[in-house]
Amino acid sequence: MNERTLRRILSDLPLGGVRFFNQIGSTNDVALAWASEGAADLALVVADEQTAGRGRVGRSWITPAGSALACSLVLRPAVEEGESIALYSALGALAVVSALEEKYGLKPEIKWPNDVLVRGRKLCGILAETVWLGSQAESVVLGIGLNVRAEAVPAVESLDFPAISLETATGLSVKRVALLHDILTALIAWRPRLGSGEFIQAWEARLAYRGEQVQVWAEGQPIQVGQVEGLDSDGSLRMRSPQGEIFSVRFGEVHLRPVV
Repeated sequence: MNERTLRRILSDLPLGGVRFFNQIGSTNDVALAWASEGAADLALVVADEQTAGRGRVGRSWITPAGSALACSLVLRPAVEEGESIALYSALGALAVVSALEEKYGLKPEIKWPNDVLVRGRKLCGILAETVWLGSQAESVVLGIGLNVRAEAVPAVESLDFPAISLETATGLSVKRVALLHDILTALIAWRPRLGSGEFIQAWEARLAYRGEQVQVWAEGQPIQVGQVEGLDSDGSLRMRSPQGEIFSVRFGEVHLRPVV
């Protein structure tokens, strides 16, 4: 991957600028700084190697050189998107899933609220970080980390959830810039439908563990166990307790694991 190829292949997309780095700490950190300097909507940061990437709940996300897709997109929410800020991570996940379905014939699933699974293993993680100006979302930085080659998958002993690479899942050689183009194209197409019934239904249709028992918990909170029923209209996770009661899990730093 290099800047010249990146700009050429992405030239047909309405991006607000592109910044490429051979090596970087965190694409989200650079994108957040760029947003504070006035970066336009759909400004994109891409790195060939990421040495201090961040996932949800403070986890690290390291992407060795040449092995993964590591990028962050600056989004400037329009007024009508203001009530759907919590859904931006789902927008990223749905864009990734759509691209994988169309280009690779895979059947990926979304582990609520934001991880993309293939064969029950984590392929991609999404991290959305919002910058607020009072009660108004001034910008959202959407980070996407996707394991392309086997080298991107950490050692088993360091994982808290099984992982897989795209090349392992498909048996194909994957061009990272072409994959990025497909994901951005899908994201731009889904964005006008953010928060709509169609958006929620498409997300729900790809929801991992539907009908299965899972446990969910937030830091410092007790574990809840139940069966995944689907999504509420706002994207919250709808579950059924062992006693048959329906309850919802709201967005936040929530962990979700299947019951084994």
